[in-house]
Amino acid sequence: MIRLPRRPSHAPRPGTVLAALACVLVVLLIECVGFNLPFWRTLGASTDSASADNAMGPGLVRTDAGALRVADPTSAWLEVPADGTSDYARVDVRAARQDALRVFHLRVTFADGDGTGIVRSVSTSSSRSLFLRAPGSGTMRVWVEEAKGAVVPIEAVRANVRVPFSFSPMRVALMAGVLIAAAAWRPRSRLWRIPVDPSSRGQRLAFAALTAPFAVATVANVAWQMRYAVPLSFHMTGGYTYDIDQYGHLADALLHGRVSLDLPVPPELASAADPYDVATRRRLLDAGVSPIYWDYAFHDGRWYSYFGVVPAVLLFAPYRALTGRMLSSAAAVHLLMFLALVFLWLLAIRLVVRLAPRTSVAAVSILLAFMPLASNAVYLAYRTNFYSVPFAASLALTTLGLWLWLGAQTTKRPLNPADRWRVEGAPELSLPRLGLGAVCIALNFGCRPTFCLAALLGIPLFWPQIRAMAGDLRARRIHVAHALRAPGVVLGAALVPVVPLALYNHVRFGSFLTFGNEYQFTVTDMTAFSQPLRDVPLMVGYYLLLPVRLVDAFPFVALSPTPLPQWAFAEPMVGGLVVMCPMLLAALALPWASRRGRRPALMALPAAALAIGMLVVVFDAASAGLGWRYMGDFGWLFALAALPGLLWALNGARIGDDAVDADVVRTTGATTTWPVRIMRFVVPLALFLSLLINILCLFTPGRQDQMIGTNPGLFHDVASWFVL
Repeated sequence: MIRLPRRPSHAPRPGTVLAALACVLVVLLIECVGFNLPFWRTLGASTDSASADNAMGPGLVRTDAGALRVADPTSAWLEVPADGTSDYARVDVRAARQDALRVFHLRVTFADGDGTGIVRSVSTSSSRSLFLRAPGSGTMRVWVEEAKGAVVPIEAVRANVRVPFSFSPMRVALMAGVLIAAAAWRPRSRLWRIPVDPSSRGQRLAFAALTAPFAVATVANVAWQMRYAVPLSFHMTGGYTYDIDQYGHLADALLHGRVSLDLPVPPELASAADPYDVATRRRLLDAGVSPIYWDYAFHDGRWYSYFGVVPAVLLFAPYRALTGRMLSSAAAVHLLMFLALVFLWLLAIRLVVRLAPRTSVAAVSILLAFMPLASNAVYLAYRTNFYSVPFAASLALTTLGLWLWLGAQTTKRPLNPADRWRVEGAPELSLPRLGLGAVCIALNFGCRPTFCLAALLGIPLFWPQIRAMAGDLRARRIHVAHALRAPGVVLGAALVPVVPLALYNHVRFGSFLTFGNEYQFTVTDMTAFSQPLRDVPLMVGYYLLLPVRLVDAFPFVALSPTPLPQWAFAEPMVGGLVVMCPMLLAALALPWASRRGRRPALMALPAAALAIGMLVVVFDAASAGLGWRYMGDFGWLFALAALPGLLWALNGARIGDDAVDADVVRTTGATTTWPVRIMRFVVPLALFLSLLINILCLFTPGRQDQMIGTNPGLFHDVASWFVL
């Protein structure tokens, strides 16, 4: 008998190859046919248009530069005959002058229609947005829906046009990413049968490959910012001065040995009896006093930054010293958010291995996608001004510090035995990792002080050592000096950054714990303002459960109203943290995620994270108001609390079990139950929903730094996928 050679185990199966080819074909069909239906539908267009002689309504006036000025919005229209061979019209634009709008709104109607139409925004930066859907024939009228005096760079409107074919690499990449994730996370994927192993070379390479695209994007963005970014300061007569380079000015001050910023102070402001009074500042502005900087701290006749100084010391000052240029906040945010992402992933993997050692690679990959979504990382990475710098820095430092602490309990032989600390009845600890972790967490005192509460997670994390140490001290089995060695390392390491940071505060404001936020110039007098207590419960509810408002136009999600009984700061938001990331509901499963009496200490850390997270929510609501960015203070804590419940759902075994079901690791002898199969479908579906909502939020009009204003080309390019 002739035996055919076996197919190598690592070789792809024929069915897998066919499935991959089918997926490629589906993506190409959707791209070339589905997203290009306007091209196929307009192949027979006559392209016959009298657009060169557009009739204009009396409400439009042609300027000397060839643009159009709106003289009367009630009659601002252009007319062109349409023969019905194409359902699309095209707006021809000319090079816009400085006074012309780059984004403007148009509405299409027909003489024999009902006179109504859908208002659409178009951008001169997006050629695709200049095609308007206009089904019908007869006299087509395109209305310019802008205010009186607005200048729009329209040269002509053409009917009966052919829409060109469009191939978008971004669309293809998004569809390919969805299909790859769906294939990797399908219930019968091979990844569910591979246990995670941080020591595996292959899995380490896979992790590096996962971070590589983010590293490339970070390098590209940071390099672009270093090359093209310039200091930005905006001032309008009779108004505040908006200078978004707070960290750059702080770096300059530090390099010159000052703690106050080298910014001009008008003598009228310095001599004002109460410069924090809003009415006083308004009178000064009306009198032409300038500059009065918005959102800067003013104290004893000097300007200060109330934002944490640590990012300035670590990034902005060294860059200034080396290059002589000011580092942009966007470059710092990109770099810090990449570091935060990597350390957040490393922390999640290390915690998963401790909670459920034989968790599958598929489950871990789902959790890695979940962690940044739950941590508000999408918002912070998008809004790259100085407001995001301290959040990004604290998220990176905190996750690094906790990762070091989780790795302090190790069995590897140290180079120096003196670097280890041990008490009877508990695993020994690495003192260098304890100290470095403490330094990282303590540095939050100079970034976002709320992140300092992460130090409390050390209590449940090292509870076995704390309990054993207390028992040995009571029984006098160890000396006090030895017992306090590890706590002394943690405390001493934490004081290294905290002491100079506290002195820095004292030198500026006469108090070790005053950061300067009460001296900021903003919409109210912060020296006298206190958060209305009636607002706090509502704000807590909004932070967590504000519903997402769906609309029938791109981007299909809109800002949700957040009414309050009394005025307080409230940033426009799309939805609450749990609504935008429903996988966080798994935190409610903490009481059921572990077997009673079996390694219960494993649940202490997630439970503490949940409690601290709720504490931070209430604190932020009571002290800072309602801010989308503030969800970065507590989102990562809720994510840690949700890990046990998600592991329970995806593994089919409670936390503390030594193995998961047979479909995860074949050697357990168990079988996959139908609840587990359902959860392996439900959890990835919830993850896709969270990702979709977070992406759509980037395009939501009305939010701070709305994309339609900051990057109208990208906004309208993506919007054209859905409106043409």
